[in-house]
Amino acid sequence: MSQELFNIKGKVALVTGSTHGLGMAMAMGLGKAGATIVVNGNSSQEKIDKAVADYKKEGINAVGYKFNVADENDVKINISKIENEVGIIDILVDNAGIIKRTPLAEMEVEDFKQVLDIDLVSPFIVSKHVVKGMMERKEGKIINICSMISQLGRNTVGAYAAAKGGLVMLTKNMATKWARFNIQVNGIGPGYFATSQTAPIRVDGHPFNDFIVNRTPAAKWGDPNDLAGAAIFLGSKASDFVNGHILYVDGGILATIGKPSNEL
Repeated sequence: MSQELFNIKGKVALVTGSTHGLGMAMAMGLGKAGATIVVNGNSSQEKIDKAVADYKKEGINAVGYKFNVADENDVKINISKIENEVGIIDILVDNAGIIKRTPLAEMEVEDFKQVLDIDLVSPFIVSKHVVKGMMERKEGKIINICSMISQLGRNTVGAYAAAKGGLVMLTKNMATKWARFNIQVNGIGPGYFATSQTAPIRVDGHPFNDFIVNRTPAAKWGDPNDLAGAAIFLGSKASDFVNGHILYVDGGILATIGKPSNEL
């Protein structure tokens, strides 16, 4: 019975921004659990093709589609293509996002808007066009990738925090509206993870590395694979009565105020 609860074999999962990083880690987890992965990116077709090849090396059935998640017409066209060519989307992971590390007082309005467009508006656009099929068959899973920064402030990430805070409330409102159709909408809030982007600062003696290790009760950076279980849970029958929840995968950072510098 427990295996059936987490069974997603044969499901079609669209993961936006899944050519690398945490998006790829979650998609790999879903794929290894049996789902067909629809890989999305917008930088280049070559990058998508390489990612699809990487998934296939792991024995995962994967296909790639290049489209801009912040462009509604592009999304509409490609969701229709995916449904016709691959199948109805059972699991949507709204993961695509950007961050611009600029102090708010110095940030250009256009840069602020761009972060909101990709990190907040695009989950609305993609979900809007995917959910229609889910509503028709009265079944579906939507997972919005939020952030620990939806709950905490930090220097230079004001636009990102605003977008992710908004995404938390969008998730709750989607869940409120669509739960009656047997569609579960939830979020994952990653903490700090060991990725290629964070590699330069994940060295002993680097101030930010020391800060994260000391600030996290688990006393380490997260492994991207740690997100796979959360994605499988929220994409499977195991979460059929979980609606509007944000699952923070952060090693316990949000559970504590931190520790004094002299505490072991």
